Amino acid sequence: MIKKLCITVLISALMLNMGAFAKESKSMTRQEIADKNLETLFNITTKNNNGPDKDFMDILQKYIFGEVFAIGDLDIKTRELLTVTSLTVMQTLPQLKAHINGALNAGNTPIEIRETIYQCAPFIGFPKTLNAISVFNEVIKERGLEKELKNTKTTNENDRYKKGFEIQNPMYGDEIVQNMKGLPDDMGSDVARFLTEVCFGDFYTREGLDLKKRELMTIAILTTTGNTGVLKSHIKGNLKAGNSIETISAAIIQVMPYVGFPNSFAALKAVKDVINENKQE
Repeated sequence: MIKKLCITVLISALMLNMGAFAKESKSMTRQEIADKNLETLFNITTKNNNGPDKDFMDILQKYIFGEVFAIGDLDIKTRELLTVTSLTVMQTLPQLKAHINGALNAGNTPIEIRETIYQCAPFIGFPKTLNAISVFNEVIKERGLEKELKNTKTTNENDRYKKGFEIQNPMYGDEIVQNMKGLPDDMGSDVARFLTEVCFGDFYTREGLDLKKRELMTIAILTTTGNTGVLKSHIKGNLKAGNSIETISAAIIQVMPYVGFPNSFAALKAVKDVINENKQE
């Protein structure tokens, strides 16, 4: 009884603190918000800007950490995972290393960050993902966190298709099977099977990130690559997984400073298309 009461009090205090920060942030300048986020993530503030590119860093930090970080209902942990995802896709490895550290400082576990990077493999390929994994392992070694990693695999050779299909089918049906029909020697069936077994069976089933979080990271991946056709499908998949249209939009805006305005605008247009389609149904 006492334990339950303590947990209730702790949760209530946390909610009050979150509410207080939300009210506080409305009265804070973008520099003050940026300084608060920069200190949390990197133990720096905008006052640390020196050198020949001081003006550029000032624009960057106030825009990203003072304005973009204040858009939507995403917590700082999720924002950093989205950033790690986008930087993995772009292969901007120095910045990726900084944000892996930032993601840890924000409260993400090594497993959550590792799974975020693994999640990119089906969409950007294994070589780029390996590059990002190498950077991740470097950070983990530097911080002495190797013991916090464990095997998070949940499938085997006999059930990876079945478990993958159980995740894929409710969200995407036989969309890929239909799209791959007509290839010679029935190779389309093989490709569709690969998607079920590898993307959904080998990766989506892993522990460390739930389905909602994996689908949200996929939004960041596809916004970064600019593949709006597949993105539109995953916006619908996100809604089925339980992410709101507001959360999806905020995730796209979160990676906007990293991918640029054109890709982000195209992704937000895909969100609007899905909204309009849902209105017509």
